[in-house]
Amino acid sequence: MKQYIVDAFASEPFTGNPAAVCVMDSWPSEDSMKKLAMENNLSETAFIVREEQGYHLRWFTPATEVELCGHATLASSFVILNYYEPDSNEVVFNTVSGRLTIKRNGDLYEMDFPTYELKEIPVTDDMERAFGIRPLKAVLGMDMICVFENEEQVINMNPDQNLLMGIEGRLQNATAQSKEVDCVSRSFCPKVGVPEDPVCGSAHCQIADYWAGELGKKEIHAYQASKRGGHLYCRMKDNGRISISGKAVLVAVSELNLELR
Repeated sequence: MKQYIVDAFASEPFTGNPAAVCVMDSWPSEDSMKKLAMENNLSETAFIVREEQGYHLRWFTPATEVELCGHATLASSFVILNYYEPDSNEVVFNTVSGRLTIKRNGDLYEMDFPTYELKEIPVTDDMERAFGIRPLKAVLGMDMICVFENEEQVINMNPDQNLLMGIEGRLQNATAQSKEVDCVSRSFCPKVGVPEDPVCGSAHCQIADYWAGELGKKEIHAYQASKRGGHLYCRMKDNGRISISGKAVLVAVSELNLELR
């Protein structure tokens, strides 16, 4: 079985967010997929099986299966559209989060994702202790978003992972408005075994939605300020969904010397 390593939300290798992508004829056990994801030790490993109605896609961190992953979906579409269906410019994935359609637009891969209801919640002392800075605002959707005064605070923060584990919410996303782009963010995911996700596409279903409302814009150019860094081009749609686009780069193709059972 081949495994592809793709840097998503990247225009050159060793930037953006790396994902492993495995395209299989049939499903192995969930235990085998968890073990391979743990072995890869990337923020996500994607597993794909072709079905009558498109492809079925699942995502695993080194610790658990997750319900939505943006960068591994982008990486998966890159693999399918370049190595399995090179004459096509669209792929549909069936996932636990519904049918996701990804279109190739030049060197960008445009993902059609859901949005989530955002509810402001109280800023707590635990948040301040975890991030080392008190957020101006906290918003909860599928993940939790903490909004800070400026991008320098987000870029320079060194959060306490143990304290983040105690905060309610699957992810803790720190974000601020930026001078160069519409917003700058970082994404910390200790509860799913990822201390910091280099570029988190699913987080921007909420981050871009939040800043679109704050700035009165439908299009948001976001930058995730991890050490690897990555750009996301987000557009709010009239049907309550969001388009998130990014580039991708192939880094490696390997042959797994084992049969997943």
